[in-house]
Amino acid sequence: MAIDPVCGMQVDEKSALKLSWQGEDYFFCSDHCRQKFLKQNKISEPCPSCAAPAPGTPWWQNKIVILIFVYAVIIVAGLSSRQLAPLKDALLLYLRTIAWPVLIGLLLGGVIDWLVPSEYISLILAAKKKRTIVYAVLTGFLMSACSHGILALAIQIYRKGASTPAVIAFLLSSPWANLPLTILMFGFFGLKALLVVFGAIVVALISGYIYMFLESRSLVERNPNTIAVAKDFSLVADARERLKGIKFNPLAAVRGIWAGSLSLANMVLWWIMFGMLLASVAATYIPAGFMHHYMGASLTGLLVTLFLATIIEICSEGSAPLAFELYRQTGAIGNSFTFLMAGVVTDYTEIGLIWQNIGWRAAVWLPIIAVPQVMLLAVLFNHFF
Repeated sequence: MAIDPVCGMQVDEKSALKLSWQGEDYFFCSDHCRQKFLKQNKISEPCPSCAAPAPGTPWWQNKIVILIFVYAVIIVAGLSSRQLAPLKDALLLYLRTIAWPVLIGLLLGGVIDWLVPSEYISLILAAKKKRTIVYAVLTGFLMSACSHGILALAIQIYRKGASTPAVIAFLLSSPWANLPLTILMFGFFGLKALLVVFGAIVVALISGYIYMFLESRSLVERNPNTIAVAKDFSLVADARERLKGIKFNPLAAVRGIWAGSLSLANMVLWWIMFGMLLASVAATYIPAGFMHHYMGASLTGLLVTLFLATIIEICSEGSAPLAFELYRQTGAIGNSFTFLMAGVVTDYTEIGLIWQNIGWRAAVWLPIIAVPQVMLLAVLFNHFF
């Protein structure tokens, strides 16, 4: 399996779109990601070293199509089966709850993908200034990718020169404070979704500034890829010039937004559907008192939640339905926050990639710095909300 260098998805080398460039082979989940890679690296097509696109994954092997089939089987069988009827009802309840938030999130993700130049995202995260951490968190809020996709983006901006503290802040804020997922969270938690978003931003900011302090003391690795940016460069002026050169074409805008939304859907929608399926199974077949007893609003419950979230390898969009089911059964919003954040601050995939691409010290400090913050906020959320 290869990793799409744009969105971070795992792809099968045999069926993925392939690009050979500068002696290396790159594989993409979609032509949208491939075109984005060409644009980012200023590669004009056709280029002599670009391999012809592979046919892609057959539609019947698409994970979304497979899950739609599973959903259909459960719903149809639930009409006549007493054993499957509760699972059908739970699944339909989740579909009614998050259908519109998901669609709106995908649409906004497409708008961001079409409208925000990736060059700006890399540029504002390279400065060695305190406000860079704030920029990193705001950039994370504008990202439209799941936690696994954010990993690829974080490593990509690191290689383009973003500082280590900025990369960590970006990584922590993106999965739970990003705009499309915020809308999804409101579909689940209502106004209490603000706690999750606020908590993720606080953890990202504090962690970023701690990493900045550690970097100043040479306790974490510095980015050797950082380059000097011209002092007279104005992002506003550059954006103004770009806008002057744009001739608005409604059809082209619709195509661009649709392509971005479709690419995002291919990346995250199956995780959302898989998470809903797991949450529906949990709601139907896990005894009513289990979560309340073992994962309730107590220190023991928080530790159990942290442990389970650490060993569950699932994308952020897939975790959201499970976190909501935990909240629905226990009423402990702090536990749901812990479940969501633990997938970022304790996930072995993220720590491993930081270790490999940035350094072992940056990787080891991540859980040491972030986990106590998550647990403290969770206790406060449970106590006051």
